[in-house]
Amino acid sequence: MSPGMSPGLSPGMSPEDSEEFEAWLGPGGCPRPCPHRVPTEGGTPEPREPTEDDVYCRCLSRTLCHTATPVTVGFYAPCGHRLESLLAKVTAFMREEMAQRELAELRRGGSRPRRPRGWGLLAALWLLTFYQPVVTEGHLRRKNLEFIFIRFSAWEFAGCDKLWAGLVTTLCHRVRRHFGALPLSVFHVLGSRPRFAAGAERREWVLKTGVCLRLWALLAALAGGVAVLLVALLVPGVKDHRVLKAVGGAVASLSGSSLLLGALSILKNFLVSEKKKIERLTNSDRFAGQLGFMSKIRAEVEVLVDYLAFMEVFERRRLRVVMEIIGLDLCYPEKVAGVFNAMATLLSDANAPFIFLLAVDPSVIVPCLEQTGCMKGLADNGYLYLNRAVTLPFSIPEMGARSRLRSVAAAIRTREDLMSLIIAGNAAKTRGVGVAAAVPASPGWKEADSEAVVWIHEAFRCLHDGSDILCRYLPENGANVRRIVNTIPITLRLLLHRAGGAAPLSPRAAAAWVVLADRWPCRLSWTLQCLEDTGQNIAVSPSSSSSSLERSLWSVFEEHAAELSALRQPLGKVLSLDADPGLFQAFLARDFPFGAREARRLLGVTVNLDHSIRQQMGLLRALARLGRAAPVNRGVQCTPCAR
Repeated sequence: MSPGMSPGLSPGMSPEDSEEFEAWLGPGGCPRPCPHRVPTEGGTPEPREPTEDDVYCRCLSRTLCHTATPVTVGFYAPCGHRLESLLAKVTAFMREEMAQRELAELRRGGSRPRRPRGWGLLAALWLLTFYQPVVTEGHLRRKNLEFIFIRFSAWEFAGCDKLWAGLVTTLCHRVRRHFGALPLSVFHVLGSRPRFAAGAERREWVLKTGVCLRLWALLAALAGGVAVLLVALLVPGVKDHRVLKAVGGAVASLSGSSLLLGALSILKNFLVSEKKKIERLTNSDRFAGQLGFMSKIRAEVEVLVDYLAFMEVFERRRLRVVMEIIGLDLCYPEKVAGVFNAMATLLSDANAPFIFLLAVDPSVIVPCLEQTGCMKGLADNGYLYLNRAVTLPFSIPEMGARSRLRSVAAAIRTREDLMSLIIAGNAAKTRGVGVAAAVPASPGWKEADSEAVVWIHEAFRCLHDGSDILCRYLPENGANVRRIVNTIPITLRLLLHRAGGAAPLSPRAAAAWVVLADRWPCRLSWTLQCLEDTGQNIAVSPSSSSSSLERSLWSVFEEHAAELSALRQPLGKVLSLDADPGLFQAFLARDFPFGAREARRLLGVTVNLDHSIRQQMGLLRALARLGRAAPVNRGVQCTPCAR
């Protein structure tokens, strides 16, 4: 950097961004201690304008708070370091949402949540032993949530033979550590799965009469046997009665042994965790080859799911286990497929409260999947396999200008600055600020969010309306329908926030765009890539810019369809993802004639379209143009020689 240049000035940076960057840098060009809240003279932090990444991550976190579980989020981004920062933002926003919901539930007059700690542990053990939880209508109305975040780094387990077992053991270990080992051990022996209330039943706990009767019968038998034995041993005149001694001893030993076996079972589950059980199963070569191997793993997962359902009723809040899977790009192909199999095992229960955040780069994962034997029956197409595993695709677009500035400020931050961040965070916690204030919301967030709720309902109404032409383009596959339903709320939230609360499109048009991206990802990606290349050419000849923006997407696709046909061999697996080409023509040419201007507005909010496909197409187009231009260049160079 030259001495006379300001630290905030860089090529392609607006004056507002440069001023913001200089505001971040303190004296001497060092970043301020906090990248999101700048302290003022009075000591109170001022919220900063959120970056583009903040908006994307906040919209995803809001959607995950309302999405039915189990769900697998395909968190697609090309850069590993950026994945880490984006996951941290999503976690912070989900914690913020959790704190806000907890406060709103208390203001609404709901019951105060409790935890299995201190006196709450005694209450939990008592309820585990003698009561069965009931899921009532009042419990379903509760809006407060608690997210249990679990980070699984596949790279740490890459050296073991069964990487998928590491995913299950990590889940069991973290849940056990979150609630404590004793309640889970008691649940293994005496706990029962919650049942749904019948009618207007309001009781959340029902006495387990069978358990109580058996326990009282055992205690009565033990007391009676001990009493008979004492009488036979101590009362004069009865000491020589051997039959009475035998009966008393047998009754006391049988009842006492039954109680002792139950206590030993609890002690065994307390000492031997679910993680150790699964590790023993996977280490046994004799058992691993039997048919009941996966059923044992499945049984452990079912117990864990039932325990989470029990703790939901006990804690008086909804529980969601967020499993963040990272480092999968660094593993061998066989290990990658094993993790997907483990996810399928955990997601097989329809009531499982699991949210999987699969942070991967599709351009790396798809070739890994295609090298394994799990692709048989799917024509060795990794994109098809990934689409079947992911129920909520979320592709992060390119980094925006404001996010790039924050990234630069974080990169030049020194060790002392990082320590200042930790100290400032600890001070905020002691003042009671909490995690909810880590990344502040923009002033108009609440207004845009309430407007988004209305738009989401309107978009869903269009999907349900049988007279609407949009419902005719919905896929027959239920998994694809769920992907569309999960994606529409994120798209509408992003659209409203990027437009400042007044989106240029209707909810029906936004829902149609989501359907278009889900049903024809290859053809839409090709059209957008051609449109992007055309926009780059417009920079050379601005006279044709206005006319190109008024063109329809169908005309753009129709113009470059021959070029796509010439590249059908390298793009064959991606082309197989598309639905009927005739429906694609009817969709764009007749029913939903999106234009180039609308497409460019919607591209930034299209999260269910894998951007790696478009990048691959851009590379193929560039190589094809390079091959066509090579002979011309050689002819131009030879002209001077001929002269």
